[in-house]
Amino acid sequence: MSSNASAVAAAGSLAAELDPGQVLLPGPGYDEARQIWNGAVEHRPALIVRAETPTNVQAAVRAARANGLPISVRGGGHDWAGRALRHDGLVIDLTRMRHVAVDRDAQVATLEGGALAADLIAAAAPHNLTAATGTVGAVGMVGLTLAGGYGPLAGKHGLALDNLLGADLVLADGRLVTVDATHEPELFWALRGGGGNFGVVTAMRVRLHPATTLLAGFIFFPWSQAADVFHGYAALAATAPDELTAQIGVLAGPDGNPFVYLAPAWSGDPAQGERAINQLEQLGTPLMSQVAPMAHADMLRLFDAHIANGRHYAGRTRSVKTFTPEVISAVVRAGDTLTSPLSGMPIHHFHGAAARVPTVATAFGNRQEHLMIEIFAGWEPTDGDDGARHRAWSDSVSKSLAPFALPGGYPNILGPDDHEQIQQAYGPNAARLRAAKQRFDPDGVFSATALPVSGS
Repeated sequence: MSSNASAVAAAGSLAAELDPGQVLLPGPGYDEARQIWNGAVEHRPALIVRAETPTNVQAAVRAARANGLPISVRGGGHDWAGRALRHDGLVIDLTRMRHVAVDRDAQVATLEGGALAADLIAAAAPHNLTAATGTVGAVGMVGLTLAGGYGPLAGKHGLALDNLLGADLVLADGRLVTVDATHEPELFWALRGGGGNFGVVTAMRVRLHPATTLLAGFIFFPWSQAADVFHGYAALAATAPDELTAQIGVLAGPDGNPFVYLAPAWSGDPAQGERAINQLEQLGTPLMSQVAPMAHADMLRLFDAHIANGRHYAGRTRSVKTFTPEVISAVVRAGDTLTSPLSGMPIHHFHGAAARVPTVATAFGNRQEHLMIEIFAGWEPTDGDDGARHRAWSDSVSKSLAPFALPGGYPNILGPDDHEQIQQAYGPNAARLRAAKQRFDPDGVFSATALPVSGS
């Protein structure tokens, strides 16, 4: 049976359980529903199911399996590779499931599967609470959390996944189960780092923390000072307190010329924070420094201009121990050869609380202090630009860093063709993770984040 025929059959079986507007075949509303962050993704699902309840999700999983349709899950839709949209498959769209409930006394938030980071922070703020998120408010919390979740509070509170307390998910056989430290603990272990490979998370519970006013913003340095700034940052990062988690990297101005940026987030005593920011400013002669007290919600908007929906993107990732001379040279060459003012390299410092979690405590494979490098090519979708030179740039930067990189890479950014990195991404947890996959999804129904398939 063709994918079109299978989709029509699945849609027919769902008609008795879902409203007509929740089931989309190609036609009215379909093209709008399949738009995600990366406009370069051209996948055309056979069927899109706009779930509103866990029961809807169960029905979609059963219909897909009964009709031989591969499944993907759309939350925030921010995966550059477009895995939210399975070509010729059934997409379970969770964008209508964004509710967040906060238990102020327990300091716990329960959020639905389609909730964004901005939704979580907005719900927690009136209770003077906050959460470990990524750096962008439009990113879906479930996808971010299940495979990692580097963010501005990682030094103080760990990765997003380190704050996951439990989840409700629909398994490949259509059952809805609850997992936490005492209910299906092996599945709970696998979820924290293994990505969306075990089911459709319809809700999850995350730990909240007392909110503090953050010192955050941007410090920009001229590109002529790049090598010195990166070298100096390595020395400061080696002794950085948990309260300081800074992102550093390469961006470009409208003219395409690169500059070094620092995006610090200080979550401790304000006076100590001012001294820490001053140290960062002294790494060079800033072109501009705008670091000020701000709410977490405002901090999540800082990068909005750099991640506009509909642009075309391609990504790679490498992790390194620190800014060695060789790494600095590779990063400077990358800035020198930028092919677009929309490309860049955000570099995240993994340290503090995140680095103190034992490697085997979760499926996340790299708990040593390191720098996680995002290598993102971005370009406008114009008729005269097919993206080849921009993708070649990101590929070449990744290759130039490979000799100095740690094994593997960050699963949330690794692409489907990054086979060698995928095999090493989970470190000593790979064999246990494969065993969990075989136990909970033996038919390989879910494949949102690549898993190692062989080796130890």
